[in-house]
Amino acid sequence: MLPHRSIKSLYPLALAEGEGVGTAYEYFAKRLVLAPFLKSIPPPGRLLIAGLPEKYGSSLDFLLLGEELAVAEVVLIDDRPAALERNRQSLISAQSVGQLNRVTPQYVLAADISRLDELNGNCDLCLGSETLQRLSDSDRAQYVRRISSLSPVAAVFAPNADNGHHTTLSGLAGLSREEMRGLVSTRAGVRDVGYIDMPPFPPGMTRSAAQRSQASSGQVEALAMWGLGWYARMESLFPGAWRRTHSHIVYALMKKNGA
Repeated sequence: MLPHRSIKSLYPLALAEGEGVGTAYEYFAKRLVLAPFLKSIPPPGRLLIAGLPEKYGSSLDFLLLGEELAVAEVVLIDDRPAALERNRQSLISAQSVGQLNRVTPQYVLAADISRLDELNGNCDLCLGSETLQRLSDSDRAQYVRRISSLSPVAAVFAPNADNGHHTTLSGLAGLSREEMRGLVSTRAGVRDVGYIDMPPFPPGMTRSAAQRSQASSGQVEALAMWGLGWYARMESLFPGAWRRTHSHIVYALMKKNGA
């Protein structure tokens, strides 16, 4: 079972990545759907992080999950050397403020992120965020097939194509929920496909370094993050049409029968 985390407690990870409250909110929203899903599986011994975000953050939230679940081996693979180095530097920054000191990922450079030919052996859990949208349709299908062959349990997250405001401002491509469902539907054991990450502030909002630092210690900011946490918990109650056009992320949770 994952321990309770607040948006404020996740904020140092976002800062270590050079991001802000929006990324901390995203990490919190992901945990809300991952916590009951991970509770339903045995403790994983090997975690695969299959691809790093294209633009925002560096998936330190997945490294945190590995640490919290006491995973023996964390393998992080991407086909972009700069993305791997960004994760290394973000991890160093997080560790310098007392975060993520019990996780040491193994970095692997892939020739093709959709094939992951460099990986040997299976894993117990596979996670991927902001990777699918940068692949062609055929490579997306290959990616899902490959991670399905490597792991009995997987969760993938991508920008929501039905939120045109978000994709335009972020400069990222996206997948609709229907596209995500079609992509994973051939894989036995799909548990859920849905929307998350609907913060009550506009995408692309930027803050200065001083403002970000203040957010980590100010009482007013702490209260605001507490309120954001409750707002995030209410996302699943929003009308479906609103969620489709306002969520930043579409996700799929997959678990083979018997896992």
